[in-house]
Amino acid sequence: MKRIGHKGADGVVPGNTLESFEAAVELGVDMIELDVLRTRDGRLVVAHDYRDAAGRVPLTLDEGLDAFTRRPLDGVEFDCDLKLPGPEDDLARALADRGLLERAMVSTMEISSIERLREIRPELRLGWTYPKVTRDWNSRRWARPAVLGALVAMRRRLPRTAAGTLPRLGVRAMWVYWPLVTRRLVETTESAGVELFAWTVDDRDRMRALRALGVGGICSNDPRLFAGLAPG
Repeated sequence: MKRIGHKGADGVVPGNTLESFEAAVELGVDMIELDVLRTRDGRLVVAHDYRDAAGRVPLTLDEGLDAFTRRPLDGVEFDCDLKLPGPEDDLARALADRGLLERAMVSTMEISSIERLREIRPELRLGWTYPKVTRDWNSRRWARPAVLGALVAMRRRLPRTAAGTLPRLGVRAMWVYWPLVTRRLVETTESAGVELFAWTVDDRDRMRALRALGVGGICSNDPRLFAGLAPG
């Protein structure tokens, strides 16, 4: 099972920073997930959303990718979570210019971005992130009952959705919000030859349950939790 650090190690050191990436490596992750966003003024930065980009001085994409060519980040895989469509060509070019295509994956909720990246860089590993969300509705107490109902319905139909969508996308991985992961979904992705990664999991018992289902990787804000899992 692949141990993936969300934004580096966001639960240990504020994420999407070099310090967080380095902390994740020190804690033994196999892959680092980082966010890629084009800001309203046209810059490509390592940030989750516009508010995140405006609330601090984010790494530029060039700064972030350059770090993965040097120690201690030069031996770890990484996933660029492309938040919005549009920068596909620039992102692929930046990875290629640094010789990072083999170590990198690009994941996104945007199917149009997957199709564009597959067209321009067929050798680049791609991931489909599911579901497509624009905000954290679960953080709004008034919305939680509706969110729970939607998740139950989505969980039931997701294996069929995945079976019909994965073959035409040509992705190497499917990144799925952890409450939607079921044994049927694991079997569906295995049949499609696609790795299944569960996000974002910050509870060790939940990690154990997901590993028992057979997921290929778990993304967590706190990579320290991986140390408490028995080998296997």
